[in-house]
Amino acid sequence: MATTKQGAAKAAQKKKAPAAKKLAAKKLRVTLVRSPIGFNKTQGITVQGMGLRRIRHTVELPDTPETRGMILKVRHLVEVAE
Repeated sequence: MATTKQGAAKAAQKKKAPAAKKLAAKKLRVTLVRSPIGFNKTQGITVQGMGLRRIRHTVELPDTPETRGMILKVRHLVEVAE
């Protein structure tokens, strides 16, 4: 038998049927309510990293542990709606 581990792995991947419908990923609506000026510089960089540009600007972000960590870091500057 000349089957390798890679060949077996490829065969197993082919057997998996693709998901008929992808579940909609949860989104969080994040709104900047306070200016990051006067706070730690890294908090301002985090706000920019989330895509927030000005006060009352709202963005929708995926609900991931990474996004939750960013929100936790600047929780005094933003409002979050699910």
